Formats: sequence, C-alpha cells, structure tokens
Amino acid sequence: MTPSATEPFDIDTALAAVRVAVEPFPPAALFALADAGYSSLFEILVGCIISIRTRDEETLEITQRFFSRARTSAEIAALEPEAIADLIGPSQFAGVKAVQIRSIAHIAEARGGELPLDEAFLLALPGVGPKCANLALGVAAGPDVAPHVGVDVHVHRVTNRWGYVAARTPEATMAALDDVLPRKFRVEINRLLVPFGKHVCTGPRPRCSACPVLPMCRQVGVTDPR
Repeated sequence: MTPSATEPFDIDTALAAVRVAVEPFPPAALFALADAGYSSLFEILVGCIISIRTRDEETLEITQRFFSRARTSAEIAALEPEAIADLIGPSQFAGVKAVQIRSIAHIAEARGGELPLDEAFLLALPGVGPKCANLALGVAAGPDVAPHVGVDVHVHRVTNRWGYVAARTPEATMAALDDVLPRKFRVEINRLLVPFGKHVCTGPRPRCSACPVLPMCRQVGVTDPR
C-alpha cells in the first residue's frame, strides 16, 4: 500500500506515543518477571529459555511456579531433568529446555551461583541465542550493559514496518538497530514493542486506524490495515 506518513520519523516521539498506547496491556513476560522480583541474570535467562515458543502469559505463570519449587542455581542443579520438565511442562519443548536449564544451573553454581555479564559467555551456554543473551543482559543490568538490542518477532516487525530500519531477519534488525537506536532505548524498545506488536501493530492486519505512530509510519509491507 502507499505509505501514509505525513511526518518525518522520530524515535523519541514514536516511543513516547507507544508508552501511552501500551499502558492498558500486560508487560512482556521477562519484564513482568523482573518486576516481580526475579531480576538476576540467572533468573531472567532461565525465564527466557522457558519463553521460547511459549505465550507470554504462560511463560510468566510457568516460570514463577518453577521458581517457587527451585529458584537458585543449586536448587535447580539438584533436580533431575525429568523433574524440571514436569515443572515447566506447559512450555513448548519442555524436555529439551529442562536439560539446558539444568546445565546452565550447574555452570552458574560452579561460579558461585551467578553468571557473568558477558554476551560471549552467555551465547556459549546451551539453548541461549542472541535474543535471549541480549535481552537477559538488558533486563538484568540495563541498557549500558546490553551489547545489542534484544530483537524478537515484534521488535523486528514493528521497526521495519515503521521504516525505521530495513532488514529481512531479526538478526539483521538487531544490527541495524544497534546503528541507529539511542542506547537509552536499547532495553525499553523490547519492553514497549512486545505489547504494542501483540495488540496494536499486529501481524498481517495491523490496527493502523488506532495507531498513535501512524502519522510517521511508512507502513512497509502493510496490505490489509484496520
């Protein structure tokens, strides 16, 4: 469709509008987890692994229930993978995730119960990819520590639809955002765009008529707005 943008795109203005737009909606699972007091790097990383291919609402409930049974690296390392799989059962691929989580717990326990704030170290852990590594670092330690933007499907779709970046994959979007996004937004953009992407700037049929960013949005790839 023909882009309807009538104003130049400004990320500060866009994210200010999105902050207001997402106020009625639940926060993304990992941010809700941190807000509930599970804010260490180890806890956020475990939550991120549980979240893979699992809805946010389920992720938060599953992770909090799991941590009520075993929360520290020592407690989790002491469990058998089958027990972990049972505890996180509603999460997709629970058996695989259980092995990964237990391995990470053993590694953390060998380091005194914590993980280093180091992207390369996290990426070498079983089951941890760029999204989880960077998002966990950002949520646990803030934008000054996060080496990259944590890009999921919502951040990828929305920022490319806006025309703020032009990238074909989440990994390419991460690199593009690293170049243009002010560091102060490196963590917040995920906090904001997950609920925004779920409830406003949705997949094939975005709610453009209700979008506060529409005057600046290039509507890249939009063919069926509402």
